[in-house]
Amino acid sequence: MTSTSDIEKAAGVLRAGGLVALPTETVYGLGANAEDPAAVSRIFQVKGRPPSHPLIVHIGGAQHLDDWVQDVPATARLLAEHFWPGPLTLVLRRGRRVPLEATGGLETVAVRVPDHPVALALLSAFGGGVTAPSANRFGSVSPTTAGHVRTELGEAVDFVLDGGPCGVGVESTIVDVTGETPAILRPGGVTREDLEAVLGYPVEVPSTSHVRVPGQHPSHYAPSARVVLVEPEKVAVEARLAQEQGHRVGVLLPPSLAGTPVKAHAVVDVPASLADYARELYGFLRELDQQGCDLIVASLPAEEGLGLAIANRLRRAAGPRSIA
Repeated sequence: MTSTSDIEKAAGVLRAGGLVALPTETVYGLGANAEDPAAVSRIFQVKGRPPSHPLIVHIGGAQHLDDWVQDVPATARLLAEHFWPGPLTLVLRRGRRVPLEATGGLETVAVRVPDHPVALALLSAFGGGVTAPSANRFGSVSPTTAGHVRTELGEAVDFVLDGGPCGVGVESTIVDVTGETPAILRPGGVTREDLEAVLGYPVEVPSTSHVRVPGQHPSHYAPSARVVLVEPEKVAVEARLAQEQGHRVGVLLPPSLAGTPVKAHAVVDVPASLADYARELYGFLRELDQQGCDLIVASLPAEEGLGLAIANRLRRAAGPRSIA
């Protein structure tokens, strides 16, 4: 696990323009000095990420928000007060400290305060902002352990901080607060219901947005195996048919089918708790890849609470054509 000397070493790597993999409560991030355009550009190179795809700037506390953005509305301060540190990202107007390399050329920037002691210790020791998308190849399954990072990125990362498994397991909720009313651009660890309870009015989840943010690519969070989404009651039938056609089928078996015999190469029982499912989702997808599955059959949970974020990730993992 991480020591004080590890934190200081990682901060030194960031100051020197290097890349540090750091744990957050959501997933592991691939971090660079947010004010160093060359270091930020290296993130895109290592991940194979399109340069137009914006990054999130992680800061050490809400008190630093005005150092990185401008024109902060009262709504943004209210949400920061209630949910930071935590899995909520706010989209605001870019401040001068943020290079365009970090925003995909946009005049908006996504900012959050992570809720993980190692990440917060690193931000404090470093004394600045850290851009940190998930520490994996672009479009693939996000890492929730240090081992996932090392396996996927290897020596492309200059230093890896091990903070144990991530507690939330899916990325932060991204909320655009640049318009008249807030809008969820990516569901995540803070639920729509949580936001509405604080704001006192409904929050939209638009299908499209003029503001580009992480996680909007048609295919994202994807394992090597093709993911097929079906209704829960059709999971066993779809798995059997695919197995009979010669596929090595992995199944994410929904709680409603617990105990049902399934003809498949590998079966993972999905937890009844949405919090547990969110925490384990990416690990499940990696496990089915490791077991040699070439097709994964899954169903979507009810899109309420964390179910909205889980459904979003499964849809992105499946891509636009993998719904049976």
